[in-house]
Amino acid sequence: MPKNKVILPPKTIGIIGGGQLGRMMAIEAKYMGYRVAVLDPTPNCPTAQVADKHIISNYDDIEAIKELTAESDVVTYEFENVDLEAAQYIESKGKLPQGAYPLEVTQNREMEKTVLSDLGLPVAPFAIVKTKEECEAVLKDAPLPSVIKTCRGGYDGKGQFKIETKADFEEALAFMDPLETYIIEQWIPFDKEVSVVFSCTADGNFKMFPIAENDHKDHILSETTAPAEISESVYNKAVVAARTIADSMLIVGTFTLELFVVKDGIFINEMAPRPHNSGHYTIEACNISQFKQHIRAICGLPLTEVTLHKKAKMLNVLGEDMPFALRALENQPDAFVHLYGKAEVKEKRKMGHVTFIADDYTQLAEMKNEYKK
Repeated sequence: MPKNKVILPPKTIGIIGGGQLGRMMAIEAKYMGYRVAVLDPTPNCPTAQVADKHIISNYDDIEAIKELTAESDVVTYEFENVDLEAAQYIESKGKLPQGAYPLEVTQNREMEKTVLSDLGLPVAPFAIVKTKEECEAVLKDAPLPSVIKTCRGGYDGKGQFKIETKADFEEALAFMDPLETYIIEQWIPFDKEVSVVFSCTADGNFKMFPIAENDHKDHILSETTAPAEISESVYNKAVVAARTIADSMLIVGTFTLELFVVKDGIFINEMAPRPHNSGHYTIEACNISQFKQHIRAICGLPLTEVTLHKKAKMLNVLGEDMPFALRALENQPDAFVHLYGKAEVKEKRKMGHVTFIADDYTQLAEMKNEYKK
């Protein structure tokens, strides 16, 4: 087992990506005494507002990547679509403890599903298609409903099309780009979706946050409730999945699994090699947030044992929800409002989140209802 490479303040943490996840990483790093450098093409992006240095450039600009690497003692990322060549360069310099491999796996749905299947972990039945002819052949025998997704890219429901009946076949074929590879998955009629957020260090230290339940609207996470109300059997299967992935992929940092719960079973839907929207509740509800644990992990520090103080409900603030969030700041003293500093308010754009904590789920529902009035 490799030893942790310890990075102590006031050394510099480099972050690829200047959005809200990078911002919350940077805030925790600054609290701990680190310097922060960020690479992002957008001037005054959310992370840059709290960083010491902002390199304004595209993510695949290798010269900018080299500058960030030289500036930083350790580098992390806030999203998985990091240029692989850039990640491999940083890793070659000994400054990417998370490694390029988790990025390679999670950037490509074919590789992701194959890795999970090879580990014996439960995933929805799937097939990979590269041509419309292959797609037609798979759909001819596929159980419906199914969903076709691009193997690369796509988030918040983008890059996918649900096939309900044979009448949708023609539209599914039209959805395909001849230059892309696609995955066709059986649609899982799940009871609930949950997420497992955990953190690891290079020497194998593993800590997991309480499993949370997610609700989506229009393919975008709407709210997260923690802890999820799941059976002991489901909980144990989720833990086994997390530990299996952590050990086999040599995970360092905070990592997320999204699972479908079907009765007493689970199916792994997606993985994210980073802190996650569904883990924001940890900032107020736990003794340590997913972001601080991430900083500790990539800097080779021992991980903190996780304690849940209270039950929590996190609501995403999209552009159209900004009036609710601002009113909550003014009128709901128990609302923890986080706004990300994005310059332009847009519909469906994640502008912030609001977290409520309470002793029971009934109180949380009442707080949510007051917020949404």
